[in-house]
Amino acid sequence: MSQGEPSFFERERERLASEITAGFEDLLSSSNVLNRKLEEALGMTGEYETIATLWQNFHELMRGQNTLPDDARTVPGTGAHVVSTNSTRRQL
Repeated sequence: MSQGEPSFFERERERLASEITAGFEDLLSSSNVLNRKLEEALGMTGEYETIATLWQNFHELMRGQNTLPDDARTVPGTGAHVVSTNSTRRQL
């Protein structure tokens, strides 16, 4: 073996170092993709929170309007049309 030619150990070390470098580059790329996906998911939770708050407010408004008098009952199949047993009071 001549002096200018690398030994088996040096060639093997260089090959393994190249494989490790490529593996770290793949890992870094995958980590970046994961971080972007996590940021997207966290951003979406803020959007859903706004929508959920809107629906909660709507639900509370409807629940507040949906209180029936004691003498009223709903008629099935009428879209919750309220019929009062008192003929002077009617609610929709």
